[in-house]
This record gives sequence, structure tokens and C-alpha cells, in this order.
Amino acid sequence: MTTLTLHATGPVTPAEAWDRYLHPARWSSWAPQILGVVTDAERIAQGVTGRVRGPLGVTVPFVVDEVDDASRRWRWTVQVGPARMSLLHWVTSGPDGGTTTGLRVRGPLPLAAGYAPAALVALHGLVR
Repeated sequence: MTTLTLHATGPVTPAEAWDRYLHPARWSSWAPQILGVVTDAERIAQGVTGRVRGPLGVTVPFVVDEVDDASRRWRWTVQVGPARMSLLHWVTSGPDGGTTTGLRVRGPLPLAAGYAPAALVALHGLVR
């Protein structure tokens, strides 16, 4: 297992960035690797499950492990074949009224390292 931490800063307000995380229907608007999300939930909350649709028809199941609105942090687990990745996201105030967002990915090294470039693009999309 390995852990990678990524960050991005942009002009979007922390409230807007957090709202983009809270609503799975919005994920594909800022994360180009997400083509859609199948879930019964309009908003993430502990225990919410679903599937993320990615490129080439790939879908991966997920479960939301925790959501902390007060600190604008949430964690979910994604199952990729036999491997699991835990993704911890957070949103904080950035410079000049913008936002800094972070992601801590924990999973098998090849999977985490392979996901990192797409995740970084998505983080930048979240805060722009």
C-alpha cells in the first residue's frame, strides 16, 4: 500500500467547491475521467453507494465512508477489480478568496500512481 497526497488551488469559493463534491451528479462537470455516476443519492453521506462510470465503459463501485460538512472533508472507498483505494478529500480557503483542495489516495502503488495524473486534473477542475 502507498499513500499519495495531491493539492490544487483556484478561484472558486470553498462553498462552491464543497457543493461540487456533495452532489455526485456534478462530478463529471469537473472530473474528466468521470463520465457519470449511478447512485440513488442526490447528496453524499456516510453509507451512500454507487458506481462511477469511466472511460472505455469501465465502472467501479464505491461507498462513502464519512462526510464532515463542518470541516469540508469526506472519504470514500473505490473497488477496482480485486484492489481497493481509499480517497480522502478536503476543501479549505485558499489565497485571495479562492480554494485549496486536497486528496489523499491510499491503495496499491500501481493503482494509486496510475490514478494520480487524472486526479490532479480533476482537482484543478474542481477549483476553477
